[in-house]
Amino acid sequence: MVREVLFHPLADADLEAIYHFIANDSPERAIAFVRRIRAFSATLATMSERGRRRDDLAEGVRTIVFERRVIVAYRLADGSIIILRIFYGGQNIDGAEWPSE
Repeated sequence: MVREVLFHPLADADLEAIYHFIANDSPERAIAFVRRIRAFSATLATMSERGRRRDDLAEGVRTIVFERRVIVAYRLADGSIIILRIFYGGQNIDGAEWPSE
């Protein structure tokens, strides 16, 4: 089943923060990195259950690692994947804010 991949506003804010952090050194690398994260997230449309279940974080959350530095947290919804949060470089995932739905 192919699902639509949507980004929650918190995930969009995470991507913007990652961009600004990397752009301090190189805006070009920051743009390329954020694009790779988005492209990777889009692959969840066809293999949505490959992430690890993390109900300890919030109900229905799954996580998957990208390039050993990023954790993409998402939830399966009716016909879609909602990217909830994107954590970069050792951010505290356990104390993070989580959307309820």
